[in-house]
Amino acid sequence: MANVETTKLTIRLPRRHVEFAKAYARAHGVTVTEVIDRYLRRMQALEQYAPSAEVAAITGVIPGDVDAEAEWGQHLVDKHLR
Repeated sequence: MANVETTKLTIRLPRRHVEFAKAYARAHGVTVTEVIDRYLRRMQALEQYAPSAEVAAITGVIPGDVDAEAEWGQHLVDKHLR
């Protein structure tokens, strides 16, 4: 975070979350501020790759237990042989 303007933020979290954050940061040799900063940067990066509205609208339309390749193969058989 060198040469980046910073500001102080006070937040309220359940004690167990604060203790976890401190222990996690200590175990990884960073500060809690760095943990939060890295997490927020990842969130921002992922937003850049969010699916379009059209893709989001159809996501989950086909149940996960459907074998899409088998269904497509059957569709081709039905289309060309019937």
